[in-house]
Amino acid sequence: MADVSIKTGKENMDVTVIHRFLSEDSYWARGISYEWVDHSLANSFCVGVFADGQQVAFGRVITDYYTFGWFADFFVLPAHRGKGISKMILSFILEQPWSLRLRRKMLGTLDAHELYRQFQFQDLADPGRIMEIYNPNAHLEVGE
Repeated sequence: MADVSIKTGKENMDVTVIHRFLSEDSYWARGISYEWVDHSLANSFCVGVFADGQQVAFGRVITDYYTFGWFADFFVLPAHRGKGISKMILSFILEQPWSLRLRRKMLGTLDAHELYRQFQFQDLADPGRIMEIYNPNAHLEVGE
């Protein structure tokens, strides 16, 4: 594998790469504006994987760093899949001291259940207690 490194912090992310993937290739944020992506990264714990200096993967956690974390926008660019990069990002985040103390870690996924189960994510323990306001197209309907 190429020279691979993990970086954290929005200031170290290639927002253009992240925006392109989310707006063009993701099933969950297709059409999202650059501004929405940029602002969302500013309020998250961002992790990127870089191969030979180029960003090839990304994930973020929206968190208070003490009780709760929502894992969001995880992806690996197609040319770099199957090399353990997803597991590298998840392991890195889950080993952070603040992540160890979180009482609840959550995420949503269409097709990566088995990956996340390897990291102790499970179906909701009591779905009857979880409620939501779900507007998956807010990024297309609401202004900045």
